[in-house]
Amino acid sequence: MAPMGIRLSPLGVAVFCLLGLGVIYHLYAGVISNRIAAFTSKRTVNLRDLLALSVEAAVQGGREVKRVREEDKLEEKTKGKTKEGASEKLTQGDLNSHRKMYYLIKNTYPYVQVNSEEHDETNNELGVWNRDIPADILKSVEGGRDVPADSITIWIDPLDATQEYTENLLKYVTTMVCVAVDGKPVIGVIHKPFTGYTAWALVGHGSNMKPRTTYNVNPPKVIVSRSHAGKVKGFIEEAFGNTTVILPAGGAGYKVLALLDPLDEDIEKADVYIHVTFIKKWDICAGNALLTALGGHMTTLKGEEIDYSGAAGNREGLLASIKVDHQDLVAKLPAWDSSDKH
Repeated sequence: MAPMGIRLSPLGVAVFCLLGLGVIYHLYAGVISNRIAAFTSKRTVNLRDLLALSVEAAVQGGREVKRVREEDKLEEKTKGKTKEGASEKLTQGDLNSHRKMYYLIKNTYPYVQVNSEEHDETNNELGVWNRDIPADILKSVEGGRDVPADSITIWIDPLDATQEYTENLLKYVTTMVCVAVDGKPVIGVIHKPFTGYTAWALVGHGSNMKPRTTYNVNPPKVIVSRSHAGKVKGFIEEAFGNTTVILPAGGAGYKVLALLDPLDEDIEKADVYIHVTFIKKWDICAGNALLTALGGHMTTLKGEEIDYSGAAGNREGLLASIKVDHQDLVAKLPAWDSSDKH
């Protein structure tokens, strides 16, 4: 008698196939999940590398700022009004610098968030960082640390003090890069294109800057914005007395350098920096990092830390100091309500 074969009904075949697929799934699920995990794993960026890149970006942007001014090709426009109601200038220097700085960083680290003051629709610049690290950074920063790329926000100001740039008040002009990690400023670069002076700092690792030896707070010399020096005068005199010296100046980057001990003789000296209206974070983040690295402080007028991971603007005013009791300064300030300000 011929052996009997096993015959499966269509339902049996379907069940058998499903069981087979289940076995295959269990065999390969671990492999698949590992591949997915590897693909989606967090990228990291070395902060020393990012500091060197930030310096290079600020310098490259600065070259464009200087070239456009020297060739007198500003092509000046108005892009709107500031929160204080002043005309907000835009020049070819702003745009050229933005392209150099933004794409140099973005082409090198395409997965990092980069916020710039300017935007344009031109083709992508082709520049990529050559990974050269300046000798002074190599000397001061050993190795650096790696941080997750998704914790980083980079703020760039391609041309700080555009109004002064158009007026040929070039000592106030800077290009700036700041790197914030989880909202805290850790890298600050402020470059002065017309003198070639560059200040940099990596919080916890070092800086090429230092504080001055003495600061006066009884009363201090307070540096403020040229655009609304009159508005802040009463606020400052109520805090420190009517003998307080108020120093109007252009550019937030310049004002921070005025608190430090730069080798650039073009920079005036101040003891405290105060701003009482809305200010963008690309204006202040680099200076905040520099001051923090050197033991100083930049806070709101209420003494609160400024977060650099969210909205582009700070509405809570600004107080910056170094080598003095910052909270004592906060306590001297008159009551201030941000809802009354721009």
